[in-house]
Amino acid sequence: MKSVSLRQRLAFELNRRLRHERRRKHILRQLFWECTRRCNLSCRHCGSDCKSSSSLPDMPAADFLRVVDSLMPHVDPHKVNIVITGGEPLVRDDLEYVGRQLYNRGFPWGIVTNGLMLTPRRLETLRRAGIHNITVSLDGLEENHNWMRGHPMSFCRAYEAIRHISAATDLNSDVVTCVNRRSLGQLSQQKELLIDAGVRRWRLFTIFPTGRAAAYPEFELTDAETDSLMRFIADTRREGRIHASFCCEGFMAGYEGEIRDYLYECQAGVSIASVLLDGAIGSCPSIRADYTQGNIYDDDFWDVWQHRFGPYRDRGWMRTGPCADCSFWRYCEGNGFHLRDSSGRLMHCHLIKDTDLQT
Repeated sequence: MKSVSLRQRLAFELNRRLRHERRRKHILRQLFWECTRRCNLSCRHCGSDCKSSSSLPDMPAADFLRVVDSLMPHVDPHKVNIVITGGEPLVRDDLEYVGRQLYNRGFPWGIVTNGLMLTPRRLETLRRAGIHNITVSLDGLEENHNWMRGHPMSFCRAYEAIRHISAATDLNSDVVTCVNRRSLGQLSQQKELLIDAGVRRWRLFTIFPTGRAAAYPEFELTDAETDSLMRFIADTRREGRIHASFCCEGFMAGYEGEIRDYLYECQAGVSIASVLLDGAIGSCPSIRADYTQGNIYDDDFWDVWQHRFGPYRDRGWMRTGPCADCSFWRYCEGNGFHLRDSSGRLMHCHLIKDTDLQT
């Protein structure tokens, strides 16, 4: 991993002070709703093991809207972005109804989708419902994307959807890519495809071996491959033809300041919350279900947000194991919550070999 310069350390120290202030204020900026676990694909890297049918029914729209209404006295709705996820949110027939209700209340809203059902007609109904932002997944070139997604038309439909949303000037949109060892060498070609489609923003992720992904060791990048990905993102950002960025996965040492618009900070439970399918109140939906703070069917969401997210805002309890004497602790503070197991043990860190985490 690239070493840290003195200039970066000074920036980290300033960001550390600002981070503590943000945690003290914990202003809610983004709310995720896991509206379904049904999905029209069966992706090899799915951490939620979503399927075409689910043992859990979709959450009724009215239940989530009651949560939204309970927020109204406490937040400026124009400053809280609501992101509807799944599963695949487009399998819900009432998605536009929910979106219109959010729009009428003043909340910007959007979806994360695989694009398979995002036809021009469906896009138009979403726009009439006031959708603000759309994220589409595209995990490589056609062969690799279809292999990961388990559908022979997945790439074509996703790419066509990307073209349509990129042409819509009233939408904020981006593409997310889960990079694996098969697709890493094709990123330059994928970049050109996205630029040709009019994409302006591109977020790149690595894959952590959980859920179905645990069965595919080729998904997880080696240290050298991770360095290669960071260099690609940094070079693409300097090139300026498409705004690429690395996800919020973890602290990346000397690459900080080059791969994202911000220095690393896990915002889970600080500015981000979620309502999961069973009503559980959590933070980022990427985090294990073990880390939930309440349930909308038993608790008041705002009370939970104000008083039960302490472990996210004071992370001193994470300073154990490899984090105990890590020189980057004061800047990283234990990495992302989604990289912890049910007991709080750190399972993965880009700065430490996984074999060292198991000792």
